[in-house]
Amino acid sequence: MLSELMNFLRACFRPRSKRYVHTGSDSGGRQDGLLWYKDSGQHFNGDFSMAVVQANNLLEDQSQIESGSLSSHESGPYGTFVGVYDGHGGPETSRYINDHLFQHLKRFTSEQQSMSAEVIRKAFQATEEGFLSLVTRQWPMKPQIAAVGSCCLVGVVSGGTLYVANLGDSRAVLGRAVKATGEVLSVQLSAEHNASIESVRQELHASHPDDSQIVVLKHNVWRVKGLIQVSRSIGDVYLKKAEFNREPLYAKFRLREPFKRPILSAEPAITVHQLQPHDQFIIFASDGLWEHLSNQEAVDIVQNHPRSGSAKRLVKAALQEAAKKREMRYSDLKKIDRGVRRHFHDDITVIVVFLDSNHVSRASSAKFQNLSVRGGGISLPPNTLAPCGTPTEAGST
Repeated sequence: MLSELMNFLRACFRPRSKRYVHTGSDSGGRQDGLLWYKDSGQHFNGDFSMAVVQANNLLEDQSQIESGSLSSHESGPYGTFVGVYDGHGGPETSRYINDHLFQHLKRFTSEQQSMSAEVIRKAFQATEEGFLSLVTRQWPMKPQIAAVGSCCLVGVVSGGTLYVANLGDSRAVLGRAVKATGEVLSVQLSAEHNASIESVRQELHASHPDDSQIVVLKHNVWRVKGLIQVSRSIGDVYLKKAEFNREPLYAKFRLREPFKRPILSAEPAITVHQLQPHDQFIIFASDGLWEHLSNQEAVDIVQNHPRSGSAKRLVKAALQEAAKKREMRYSDLKKIDRGVRRHFHDDITVIVVFLDSNHVSRASSAKFQNLSVRGGGISLPPNTLAPCGTPTEAGST
């Protein structure tokens, strides 16, 4: 069976196009086949590590770390912003978020002259509204953009406080030291919105009491309306505005009956956490990582190795698990090209943010050169959208 599978994959191989290999020299990242990584860097509150591995034909995961001033004014507040955007159906929404969400956050922070959960909520809302207006403009020429969406996980460290906001099923996990024993335990910081979770299904039934088919078990997977696994996202306009759920959208995305209220939500779940000296680091990652590693396994990998290369180490551990599940060697998995690779694992993005307690509490007026790094080392001009082919099965986030 395995030999047949490998023969099929070899038949699918194509020589890698040079233009997909980004040296990432401008962002300090490196490329190893489909893996991009930045082993270490300095953010306002300590060190960080990033890694991204591509599985889809077009990378649907986008990510960024921004550190220094968190407002349009240099007067502050200061800190670190982390974003992981796991797209589905195409790369447009995740790229749009990467270009706009942090800019909205800076604008609202300037208006409020402080960081808060409300500032983050407003930034999410402005990003959702901006993408909706883009879909409205592009719909006549490119109707499939209505079926493109993205999960959105954000972390902000500012003034000794950690804010975590989430839509979809990416996850933030804290590594916290236990003084008495010296072990580092995992603490999940984000709430997930995936129909596989019973409480999410209950929430959907409660908000759509007149729709017995709001969640459907299809091929042993719970999906909202039988179409998508996540219940909250940016984009996915075809499940939020009935006027986009019609021809010429592909039939597989169209619902038989019109809907009166949005099926999916763009309201983030936000937690606020006062950082303590025993809070060591936070792992922000798309669900491609958590599909293969538990929270504690991920925390152990970070804790038991040097800081440098932490994110890459987590990605490799997940890929080794993915290879093991298919009874193949990691070295063979690495040879499989993007597109075909999606049959083995998803795009995976990991950002590990280390917290140095002396930096976390330092004065917000401290001088720090602003830092901006994007996962994959690709800097796209704003508002640039890649051509989008047929959307993949929606919600395979």
